[in-house]
Amino acid sequence: QPKFVESGGGLVQPGGSLRLSCATFGLPLGFDYYAIGWFRQAPGKEREGVACMEISGDTTHYHDSVKGRFTISRDNARQTVYLQMDNLKPEDTAVYFCTSEGYYCSGYGSPWGQGTQVTVYS
Repeated sequence: QPKFVESGGGLVQPGGSLRLSCATFGLPLGFDYYAIGWFRQAPGKEREGVACMEISGDTTHYHDSVKGRFTISRDNARQTVYLQMDNLKPEDTAVYFCTSEGYYCSGYGSPWGQGTQVTVYS
């Protein structure tokens, strides 16, 4: 059973930065063969896709609200995916999750881990 462990969340003021990490375990074909995406869920809202990187590493996808501010990257040797978040805004406050979207970025993923809380406050 694949497992995803998120870390790096915290409290930050608007304009600040955080770097989230997603450690992956147990992907059946190996980390290299899966597109890993970041999602977030704010209180009272549905979970939404934030960023995803295709297996090749050459193509990335971002939610319109984070384009130009967030950067997704992956380290195949460490089987880890990162989300660099810059110029954070209060509306970025949410629990952030990572998961496999399959063999390409589909906008859907499973299974889900515990997530990491990001709070942007004034």
